[in-house]
Amino acid sequence: MSAFRPDGWTTPELAQAVERGQLELHYQPVVDLRSGGIVGAEALLRWRHPTLGLLPPGQFLPVVESSGLMPEIGAWVLGEACRQMRDWRMLAWRPFRLAVNVSASQVGPDFDGWVKGVLADAELPAEYLEIELTESVAFGDPAIFPALDALRQIGVRFAADDFGTGYSCLQHLKCCPISTLKIDQSFVAGLANDRRDQTIVHTVIQLAHGLGMDVVAEGVETSASLDLLRQADCDKGQGFLFAKPMPAAAFAVFVSQWRGATMNASDSTTTSCCVCCKEIPLDAAFTPEGAEYVEHFCGLECYQRFEARAKTGNETDADPNACDSLPSD
Repeated sequence: MSAFRPDGWTTPELAQAVERGQLELHYQPVVDLRSGGIVGAEALLRWRHPTLGLLPPGQFLPVVESSGLMPEIGAWVLGEACRQMRDWRMLAWRPFRLAVNVSASQVGPDFDGWVKGVLADAELPAEYLEIELTESVAFGDPAIFPALDALRQIGVRFAADDFGTGYSCLQHLKCCPISTLKIDQSFVAGLANDRRDQTIVHTVIQLAHGLGMDVVAEGVETSASLDLLRQADCDKGQGFLFAKPMPAAAFAVFVSQWRGATMNASDSTTTSCCVCCKEIPLDAAFTPEGAEYVEHFCGLECYQRFEARAKTGNETDADPNACDSLPSD
């Protein structure tokens, strides 16, 4: 795949991506570090480029921001996420909230009216939505606090994303209607080997709990980091140790099969994931969603085993050693 600089995209190319339905959302689970249950997800934007494949937001969002397309794309993201959450609500996942990132350019005087309109159009109760704002947006402008508070009063929750990377004012931290602090992955990645990161993470967790906020650790990738986060009384975690972001259909299968296997502190592996390992019953897996799930996590070789097993219906065809962990992306 060719490397493209973010400024290499043109506004017409991005506008065409919107018009042709090339944008899509992937979902990464958020796990309760005490119970091991999946209690939410974050919706993450992707561009399925016709020749370059699936592109992460870092490769095109800077141009989206500078081109003036963010209001249109941001409106689509929030609407699509709310419609997807409406469908998932029928599956009776409880408790469950879907987190959606909102940029600074989308937050204005009528922000609460806009979000209420999106929720109404999607027929989604407000308590299923969490809006993620960057630290600078969440704490940087007290003028937006009334709009945030109006949404909080109807059940919408707010999270300060990438906490620790901005310049928060403690006075604003005390006053703003934020319910969750998301510790940036830069502090979590080296948690097992850096006492300074351990001190920062522990301090943020204590501060948040003292203010009545939840804490989500981003970028959880190792069982050692998970153990330290649990010891520090972190509420929730998100990262490749649990799962990488995945399409909506694959996510639904993932949630239905989740056993919280990574919550075992003595277990150094990640969750077994695929049909060839007999993690999914054959009758439940032989669907487009099951196929997408296997192909997404396990790759072509594992997917071919899945196809062979599905055609023969033979449970003994499964190789228990064929696939025992999630890929590292």
